[in-house]
Amino acid sequence: MKVSKYMSPKVISARADEGVRTVFFRMRRERIRHMPVVDGGKNLIGWISDRDLRRPEWADPEVDLSYHYNLDDEVTVGDLMNPNPTAVHTFDTMHKAVGLFREHRWGALPVLDKTETLVGVLSQVDCLTALSEVLDELHAAKKAR
Repeated sequence: MKVSKYMSPKVISARADEGVRTVFFRMRRERIRHMPVVDGGKNLIGWISDRDLRRPEWADPEVDLSYHYNLDDEVTVGDLMNPNPTAVHTFDTMHKAVGLFREHRWGALPVLDKTETLVGVLSQVDCLTALSEVLDELHAAKKAR
């Protein structure tokens, strides 16, 4: 089972110079929680999540649940993104991808092709789709006995 079979080829991305407010509302509109950051083309230069945008690591350490996030475009995606994201490749196995999800507790991963070009995103939901197919095959094999 290869990553390429389950990834989403529709890539909604951000640029490092975009404001966090703009990108936050793009994520919300597109109903996604993770976004690759590209250099203007399809070269992956970072990764950002809605959690990064809402609560950056440099924010005050005291958790105040009444705090309202004031997102503005003065802070850029480049200020908050992970500049060294882990990615999977189209030819990697789903087993490898699931291992990364389990180890790091991530919600999505960028997918690169053999030329290191961004070609998709693999989410936990995509992994559930793969699991569902495996379970369906096991169920069918059990019924065939």
